[in-house]
Amino acid sequence: MNRKFIVAVLCIVINITASAQKKNTKTETFKVYGTCEQCKDRIEKTLQHYGINKAVWNIETGMLTVTYDSTKFNKQKIEKKLADVGHDTEDFQAKDNVYNSLPECCHYDRFTQAQQQQTSDTIASNIKIVHTITGVVLEEDKKGKLFPLVKATIHNLNNHHITTTDSSGVFQITTTVPAKLAISYVGFNSDTIHIVSPNEIKVVLKNASTGHLREVVVTAKNQSTYVSSFSTFNTLNIGSKELAKAACCNLSESFETSPSIDVSYTDAVIGIKQIQLLGLSGNYTQLLTENTPEIKGLAGSYGLTFIPGPWIEGIQITKGVGSVVNGYESIAGQINIEEKKPDKSDKLFVNTYINTLGRMEATVNLSSVLNDKWSTALLTHANGVNTKVDDNHDGFLDISLGRQFNVINRWKYADANGIIAQFSIKALNDKRQAGQINFNPSTDKLTTNNYGVGIDVQQYGVTGKLGYVFPQQKYKSIGFIFSANNYNNNSYYGLTKYDGKQNSIYTNLIYQSIIGTTMHKFRTGLSFANDNYNETFNAINYNRIETVSGAFFEYTYTGEKFSAIAGIREDYHNQYGWITTPRLHLKYDFSPKTNLRFSVGSGFRVADIFAENAGVFVSSRTYSILNSTSNYGYGLSPEKAWNFGMNFIHNFKLNNHSGSFSVDVYRTNFDNQVVVDVDASPQKILFYNLNGKSFSNSIQAEINYEIAKKFDVRLAYRWLDVQTNYNGTMLEKPLVAKDRAFVNFAYETNNHWKFDYTVQWFSKKRLPNTSGNPIVYQFENYSPSYFQMSTQITKQINNKWDIYVGAENLTNYMQKNLIIAAAQPFSQYFDGSITWGPVNGRIIYLGLRFKIK
Repeated sequence: MNRKFIVAVLCIVINITASAQKKNTKTETFKVYGTCEQCKDRIEKTLQHYGINKAVWNIETGMLTVTYDSTKFNKQKIEKKLADVGHDTEDFQAKDNVYNSLPECCHYDRFTQAQQQQTSDTIASNIKIVHTITGVVLEEDKKGKLFPLVKATIHNLNNHHITTTDSSGVFQITTTVPAKLAISYVGFNSDTIHIVSPNEIKVVLKNASTGHLREVVVTAKNQSTYVSSFSTFNTLNIGSKELAKAACCNLSESFETSPSIDVSYTDAVIGIKQIQLLGLSGNYTQLLTENTPEIKGLAGSYGLTFIPGPWIEGIQITKGVGSVVNGYESIAGQINIEEKKPDKSDKLFVNTYINTLGRMEATVNLSSVLNDKWSTALLTHANGVNTKVDDNHDGFLDISLGRQFNVINRWKYADANGIIAQFSIKALNDKRQAGQINFNPSTDKLTTNNYGVGIDVQQYGVTGKLGYVFPQQKYKSIGFIFSANNYNNNSYYGLTKYDGKQNSIYTNLIYQSIIGTTMHKFRTGLSFANDNYNETFNAINYNRIETVSGAFFEYTYTGEKFSAIAGIREDYHNQYGWITTPRLHLKYDFSPKTNLRFSVGSGFRVADIFAENAGVFVSSRTYSILNSTSNYGYGLSPEKAWNFGMNFIHNFKLNNHSGSFSVDVYRTNFDNQVVVDVDASPQKILFYNLNGKSFSNSIQAEINYEIAKKFDVRLAYRWLDVQTNYNGTMLEKPLVAKDRAFVNFAYETNNHWKFDYTVQWFSKKRLPNTSGNPIVYQFENYSPSYFQMSTQITKQINNKWDIYVGAENLTNYMQKNLIIAAAQPFSQYFDGSITWGPVNGRIIYLGLRFKIK
């Protein structure tokens, strides 16, 4: 009996003890900062040694789950213990010497007390700053390998904006922080992630049958320009934050803070800006607006001024040959412009601008989400110059007079069944007057009274996209792109008359899917283009019709460290027959932070010799086409070239600040080129087919580094060797700087002041031969080297208002003798096309931005 009693008492004691222990056992989950397996081992073993029942830290999410006896421990004690070994939590921060003693691989981006205070101050002042957050959505397979997911849906629960990932799994979304993003994809568990800072994010999805949605905050800083480590192409992404560093009145002025693109003037009279990539003129870079080739042919030279900067959402610059999906015309590279979307734009955006030359601009963008499927936007822009300015006293206007009106009406439809449709209606009217300051078009046009230039451009277009994403197979989609454009240019340059008309139709049908798994993807389709050109130069007609039908196939392999994109397209040209365009892009990841890319491929294009060299119209040079081989167009052969390139990028951390180092090496070899010869005679410009070699070599090194919090520096050096055979003699291409150095500083304060400062150095440039002129009208063989500086200061007053002030050409350095024989513009020596340096002095500008979300 006593024995039974003792057993019963023991059972009761054991049950009471177990119940008490269960009641005192607590499980919590909270954030602990770290990066790797060593961090995981350190965090878990520290707590186990401390006496915690169970501790599991997730590398990807940084979330720690602990189970402990609440009579002995609490959350604060546990966080303090982790801080003592070097790991920050949201409430406790490790000492700097302890954090610095961790292995390099364990260093993470620290959320400092100053940042916490800044967040508190921001919330207290009720100022919610809107950020553009870039992220990538990846799939993790059973072996732990990561692959980008296409068309994953990201729903911003703050403002209910919805976006999807692109072909690289990348997305961009605008939001205030903190924010909640709902991520979903067919076949995976949906979940909500919490964003606490505007850093780049990485989301990893595991199959719904085996895992859960997980969120990883990438330790890299959210840069305003970046090359995605997940992209096989060497594509530089320029976001709206980078574009806001300068005035960026139009596309041609959107590259002032980018060392990859060279910007110069076509001539000293009209002052249109042109670009160069890899040492080659912008003609060899394919220009796309949302993957549609709208800026081509006769509009190529002026088209950069037809896209206002405040319309641009982002720019992607691909060096070397681009994708075969977009055609065969990219030789030096490809520039794609993303314009603001109806469903993602501010409800109202206004930008105004004025500078000391009398240039005034205004942009008004309106957008509306009509319902859960339809959205629309109206983008409008106007600019003009009414003041005559001649600060260098050469008798010619420093900036052309005139005005531009530009409008786009966009519509977008998207439903839950995978159907996406969008189309745009575009209209532009641009009129310019340049020349001598006393020129009056009513009495002096096409006479020798005064020299004048008049340009009247009208352009109308319709573009659209139709797409369907298979709901249960989101890796599979079909899309149709179409555009129709009408371009008219009626112009005169002194006594020279030029009229150009172009009607274009373009379609592209694209099907995308996988082969077995998402490791093996492909895109294939059919394209059709018809361009009708009608040019009149000094009463001589040059007409041609280009009809091109094509088919393409592009295969993408994405492995753990190696990825490849191999593409080929076959086109049939109505004049030149079959055109084969092979292209290959490779990428190898030495580590997630170190990538090596290689590309090779060919390109093909037909030159538009008048439109692409309109700057030479501002001279007395006569145009001559030599050795024409047919009556088609100008009688010249099409241009063909091969491009080879390599890109190396390493992302690093130094003193707990992020940085990157990159090197680009590219070579372009021309099999045939339309040679533009301005060296044979200062009174002529000759066009003829290449007979010999023509090439471009380009090397660029670039460092981006965050010196201190919100203080970034960009350093770059670029070397070029561009040579062409001119009638049997190899010469450097004129007006190209062999060396260029670039420095950009960007700083932002906690109270929303932004400072940007850029310094560039250009080495000497070879100038066209003018030895045939009288000595007084001769230039040196080379220009001097020179520096150029620009700056901008922006104050974000609140979430609606920004004010910015800036200066271009701070040193007031200008090219001397901009125009040869400026006092005798109708003489045989007159030439305003040899521009090697700045044509305007110091320019001060002021602007305002207003927006309603």
